[in-house]
Amino acid sequence: MDNFSTDTRFAGSIPEVYDSHLVPLIFEPYAADLAKRVAVRHPTRVLETAAGTGVVTRAMAYALPTDVELVATDLNQPMLDRAAAIGTPRPVNWQQADAARLPFDDASFDIVVCQFGAMFFPEKARAFSEARRVLRRNGLLLFNVWDRIEENEFANTVTEALASLFEADPPLFMVRTPHGYFDPEVISSDLADAGFRAAPRFETLAARSRAASARVPAVAFCLGTPLRNEIEARSDSGLDDATSASAKAIARRFGTGPIDGKIKAHVVIVQR
Repeated sequence: MDNFSTDTRFAGSIPEVYDSHLVPLIFEPYAADLAKRVAVRHPTRVLETAAGTGVVTRAMAYALPTDVELVATDLNQPMLDRAAAIGTPRPVNWQQADAARLPFDDASFDIVVCQFGAMFFPEKARAFSEARRVLRRNGLLLFNVWDRIEENEFANTVTEALASLFEADPPLFMVRTPHGYFDPEVISSDLADAGFRAAPRFETLAARSRAASARVPAVAFCLGTPLRNEIEARSDSGLDDATSASAKAIARRFGTGPIDGKIKAHVVIVQR
């Protein structure tokens, strides 16, 4: 199975674990940041791509007036099902859609926002081109991406632990995809190829990732991301061993709990 198939498959129990463990661990502070950035632009219609289980959607639902139309999309219907089941304090249009083939009219949104989804796009310039197409004149594409894995301590510790466990064929999902698209020059080139004339603006934001115990991030990454697909492909009993090895590695480095680690991401802002 190719990497794209495994790296973008959020199915089975992954959406539930993703939302219960990974969202509070690493996503919530950046979701609040994006929602504030959207709100100060006073949009009338907002599109979210790669919405996942809706952490940014919920933040925007609170931050935006109720007359602002909010459309949230994701490639994986199970993620949207989880998001819709959690709900929002105001109506949201949930719609399954590929960010590289958006089913919306030209110039129909004021802002396109995407939290930690661009890294998963196999055709990044095409996805950015689609965002540009559906943006109105002077509209804004706003997204964030994780910095290199060494700047994100829990993810890096889990990756190193799994490399020791599966020495012959280490699972590299975290390096390859979530932390594989951080170079401003590469991102700027993809945006230019997509037709954006304005130079993008980059802001780097560091935050802290906190958990009650070392097992929380181990479960979050091993069971709540497509890293699970890689682990299961290597061994029938590998999932329990991988989670245990990751928890032990995190405990050695950060203690048994409560624990605190560094996370860092880039926010990218570009105008149509």
